[in-house]
Amino acid sequence: MRIDVWSDIACPWCYLGKRRLERALAEFPHRDEVTVVWRSFLLDPGAPAEPTETVASHLGRKYGGGEAAGRQMIDRVEALAAEEGMVWRHHHSQRASTLDAHRLLHHALASGGPAAQGDLKERLLAAYFVDARNVADHEVLRELAAEAGLDAAAVADVLATAAHADAVWADVERAQEYGASGVPFFVVDERYGVSGAQPTAVFGQVLERAWDDARPTLTTIGPDADEQCGPEGCAI
Repeated sequence: MRIDVWSDIACPWCYLGKRRLERALAEFPHRDEVTVVWRSFLLDPGAPAEPTETVASHLGRKYGGGEAAGRQMIDRVEALAAEEGMVWRHHHSQRASTLDAHRLLHHALASGGPAAQGDLKERLLAAYFVDARNVADHEVLRELAAEAGLDAAAVADVLATAAHADAVWADVERAQEYGASGVPFFVVDERYGVSGAQPTAVFGQVLERAWDDARPTLTTIGPDADEQCGPEGCAI
């Protein structure tokens, strides 16, 4: 079973949804046969590579009410994060471009597979929400990539070029084709879509349904054992 997840690094609901999916997978009896692939989505394509404001300030300016209103929005998601066992410093997170981070995630998938990509994804989210680091900074990205076990020279080449940018935008287009206007957006076996950071129980139900639908149980209708032939002959 494969789960494709469209998400952004700077998306609090994406981090919450990741944790809830992980909890569901931990309880799923066939978890070792599930592959998770992270797809790109840019919530703020115009965000600068060099931050000029905090997320709280940006939210207050975008939706009105000033920084105080932005901080209230952040308070809400930080409280939900605490319920998932995470302590965030999202009040200090900076509005910054996530394009290069997404390009590195595609590199991680291509060079190390889903496991390497998943490792880097978690490190990027933690860097942004827990440590309030600038995930557009190439030095930060190189450090996180090294921690995830990616080759330093290859990472430097990716960051010095536009490598994988086409894959990022292809992911964005695919999400639009699915009708996803926001993230997180989960697609299970290319058959079931789950929109938003749903409760763990919902993810569990979708996993069970997808697994059962892909491997239907055979219902046998036919004669009793004494009305058929077997290795020992036929009962007459």
